[in-house]
Amino acid sequence: MEKWAGKDLFQGYGMTPLLEVQDLHVSYGAASGKSGVALAGVSLRLLAGETLGVLGESGSGKSTLAAALLRILPANGIVECGAVRFDGRELLQCDAREMEKIRGGRMALIFQEPSQALHPALRVRQQVCDVLAAHTDLSRAALRERTGRVLAAVFPTETERIARSYPHELSGGQRARVLIAQAICCEPALIVADEPTASLDAETQMEILQLFRRLREEFKLALIWITHNPALLAGFADRVMILYAGRVAEVGPTAEVLFSPRHPYTQALLRCLPPGLGKGYVGRKTKLAVIPGVAPVTLRDAGRCVFEARCSDRMDACVSGEPELVCVAGKQFVSCVKYAG
Repeated sequence: MEKWAGKDLFQGYGMTPLLEVQDLHVSYGAASGKSGVALAGVSLRLLAGETLGVLGESGSGKSTLAAALLRILPANGIVECGAVRFDGRELLQCDAREMEKIRGGRMALIFQEPSQALHPALRVRQQVCDVLAAHTDLSRAALRERTGRVLAAVFPTETERIARSYPHELSGGQRARVLIAQAICCEPALIVADEPTASLDAETQMEILQLFRRLREEFKLALIWITHNPALLAGFADRVMILYAGRVAEVGPTAEVLFSPRHPYTQALLRCLPPGLGKGYVGRKTKLAVIPGVAPVTLRDAGRCVFEARCSDRMDACVSGEPELVCVAGKQFVSCVKYAG
């Protein structure tokens, strides 16, 4: 089997990744002096204009990955080792001033909860304009003109009303769109969306996905879409990466990962889905599947498969060492002893 380590997914295609993360390790320190592992050896590559879905349970390391990419980890967050190369620059080596220019300008983050991310006392127009002013040298007139164009792209039918509104005057879906407007206003190359639809109803989630499809084409965006809902990624993401306990369990083209999953964790996640992803109608009284047990909180040197304790396919080999990601078909990589050797 071909191993993932050092493998370039786009080798031979003449493509240079916009973002390349190699062997990223992140931990969180505690007052006791102990540290908990949040990411352990995460690697990924993303092309310009490509969408990568990042999927996993709560606590799998998804939001830590987003914060590490933009260098906004909390004070007790530590990048122990690894590399993050974006647009030809090593972000972990950039100083604070360089990161201020990149963050929000070339790379933007959409937070999970719009009501907490937006300023309650500023109108929408001002909040978008402030982002532009922080990253450009546009005149006041030019700032207002571009702000209007961005808001028109996100709110085509009620641009002026939204621009004059305060966040509390908007619905949850409208506030989510304001965060999108802030993210795209500087025309970044990459947007990291950290569960931006988690607090929205299903209909509004679909509206936001449709908006992103249009904006992705219009602005040529690369996108990392973080979610715990596999149904949002089908037909939207180009590739999917499954995180478990801070490790990559499976990664590959969306259709292969979601409809032909190889890792027992990916299979278990998809069994927990309500009706969708082509599985047909499930009656109201049907009991949804669950994954037994809980994800481990701290595993620095596991010495075994981290999913072994919850895996229905576990075998003796699962405790003899931590499996590496290996290629099982095309560009689908899986970290499981069933595919080793």
